[in-house]
Amino acid sequence: MMPLSYIGRFAPSPSGELHFGSLIAALGSYLQARSQQGNWCVRIEDIDPPREVPGAAAQILRQLEHYGLHWDGEVVWQSQRHEAYRDILVWLRENRQSYFCTCPRSRIQQLGGHYDGHCRNLQHRADNAALRLRQTAPVTRFHDVLRGQISVDAALAQEDFIIHRRDGLFAYNLAVVVDDHFQGITEVVRGADLIEPTVRQITLFEQLGWKTPAYLHLPLVLNNDGNKLSKQNHAPALAKSDPRPALIGALRFLGQSVHTGWQDESLESLLKQAIQRWDVTKIPHHDAAGAEAMTSAFSNRSH
Repeated sequence: MMPLSYIGRFAPSPSGELHFGSLIAALGSYLQARSQQGNWCVRIEDIDPPREVPGAAAQILRQLEHYGLHWDGEVVWQSQRHEAYRDILVWLRENRQSYFCTCPRSRIQQLGGHYDGHCRNLQHRADNAALRLRQTAPVTRFHDVLRGQISVDAALAQEDFIIHRRDGLFAYNLAVVVDDHFQGITEVVRGADLIEPTVRQITLFEQLGWKTPAYLHLPLVLNNDGNKLSKQNHAPALAKSDPRPALIGALRFLGQSVHTGWQDESLESLLKQAIQRWDVTKIPHHDAAGAEAMTSAFSNRSH
């Protein structure tokens, strides 16, 4: 059996229910995968218990199914992947590609927010210390499938970033790279708020000798205050009733053509046509406001 040429993913954190901004990321990654006859995987990024909301993970999966976004294979749970993360941390330590850092956050803030490598050669022990990647070839730019060449602040890109936190939790940048490699992800489609972490993740891919996926960063949905629509900003949850209006709104937000008479189409038919009409070149490059009113109108309804 020939391996699939395309594997995409949607990887929400269970810090609350999906909202319209989440739907943009889920739908965009889903359509990109399905339009290429690829697999679409779901991963629950539950490695930060203090930020997680009880029951949110199960609700997210129910929301995806309600909106017709059915995934392939088993859901990957980061909370069940700790051994894999530890194995990579051991490898990095043994190959002198990481070191322990005891610098408090206040010191880094005094430096302007970017770590200066102070502990690189101090050979601290693990006690009360974070573990940082010793960068050997920092990545400052990458090609985005939608946006073309993207460069990020050199100071951020060159920083020896944390891969295991002082509180014992695995860092996002470590876990996401290990899991994207484990799942064979060929392209990461996600929101533009994650552009900056991308160069760090590419660096880690390269230092581990793994193939780096392609990246496509979708525009963000802004609320009426010009801030990203998010759980932290109390974005209303997706509708529990008819999912089609929000899907149509998401397709329009992503610049896709929507046929007239969609109200008479089933959810399955609507998504099938969306896959057939999917055109990455029509996706706007810029974040956009104005979706909050629509989101509110479709939120929290139930039969």
